[in-house]
Amino acid sequence: MKPFGFFHLKGIGGQIAALVLASTLALHLVVTTAFLISRPDRPDTPPDGAHQLTDAALLLGSAEPGERPRLVADLARAFPKLGIEVLAPGTASVEESDNQHLRAMRRHLGRGYKPVQLASGGNQSRIGVELPDGTLISGHVDGGPRPWFWGAPWLMALMSAFICVTVLGLWAARALAAPLSSFAKAAENFSLDGGAEPLPERGPEEIRSVARALNRMHERIARLMSDRTRMLAAISHDLRTPITRLRLRAEFIEDETNRKRMLIDLDQMRAMLESVLSLLRNDRKVEAVTLVDIASTLQLVADQFGDMGHVVHYDGPASATAAARPDDLHRGVTNLVENAVRFGAEVTIRLDVSGSRLVIDVEDDGPGISDARKQEMLEPFVRGDDARTMDESTGFGLGLSIARAIALAHGGELSLHDREPHGLIVRMQLPLWQQPRLAAA
Repeated sequence: MKPFGFFHLKGIGGQIAALVLASTLALHLVVTTAFLISRPDRPDTPPDGAHQLTDAALLLGSAEPGERPRLVADLARAFPKLGIEVLAPGTASVEESDNQHLRAMRRHLGRGYKPVQLASGGNQSRIGVELPDGTLISGHVDGGPRPWFWGAPWLMALMSAFICVTVLGLWAARALAAPLSSFAKAAENFSLDGGAEPLPERGPEEIRSVARALNRMHERIARLMSDRTRMLAAISHDLRTPITRLRLRAEFIEDETNRKRMLIDLDQMRAMLESVLSLLRNDRKVEAVTLVDIASTLQLVADQFGDMGHVVHYDGPASATAAARPDDLHRGVTNLVENAVRFGAEVTIRLDVSGSRLVIDVEDDGPGISDARKQEMLEPFVRGDDARTMDESTGFGLGLSIARAIALAHGGELSLHDREPHGLIVRMQLPLWQQPRLAAA
């Protein structure tokens, strides 16, 4: 595997570092733009109204007293919103104030001029300027100072940092959580029948590396299980030939008792091999999925066991159609009924269709299975009575596992439940219209 460093752009660390760098550059760009617009380093430029009043004060201060009335009239026509007028000494009410207009005007007017804040109402601020000879002129300055926080660089930096962190969090959540969710989904859908899609190898380098490793692991496990299954199937198939020869030779045994016992043992070995081949068959042609009348299939199974002398009833609707493999479904239900008649005197096959699922219950009145062993009984080669000597009345522990594999291959499930007052209910739940998987176990 190719090593990658923390700052590799294809890795998580490198992508986060690149995003942080880009966010930092964007933050500096926003702060610089706000700085150039507000120019807090140039407090000398006063607002328009104060600027006009400053120019008027300088003009009137340098003019002769006799010329001031004419100049005031000209200024009033030139700047009608300024409302400039000359006030007699002592007629204006001065307020103690030190706002940005006064500070800017002091810097522009210089010595001899005294800007003051005059008492006024409304949204306009009236400012007066005392000329060097004591004359006081006043004018309206539109708008007060802007709120101190609008356009403040620190506020812009805080907002930009918040946006950058939010973008980083959203990216990290999508880049990390989405692949991890796909990993969890792949683990839930893990199967060896080839139906599961490989994990997508996308995202940061670390995520792609994990996806590649999991895909290779899935391939190795599937290949290992396939080789094991083929080996066991081949052994089981090849053993049928020597068993047949042994059966032929057993016919020549003169002792009747020994001959019967040997033939019984050989029949049990042949039946076990057939069960193993049925469980491990994975090289057969996959049966096509068709619309099957489940109710008719269950009625057929009940009639077949009834013809063999067993008491098997069917309880359910006369017709219920679903997408399934008819032979596999028939074989699975047959295995369940076969187990039920082995331990019970009366068996009921019950079918219930509700919503998008159908439920097949095989009920018997036998001794049942304890809660501690219910899950264990679904595993291959696990029998209800391990201490019992295997004879013609016992199975090989494959019936439930085969039925469970068929249910899973159809996208359903198999579970065991207690029946009142005694007995066992084997429940096979199948989707009504869902496309089954490609193969049974």
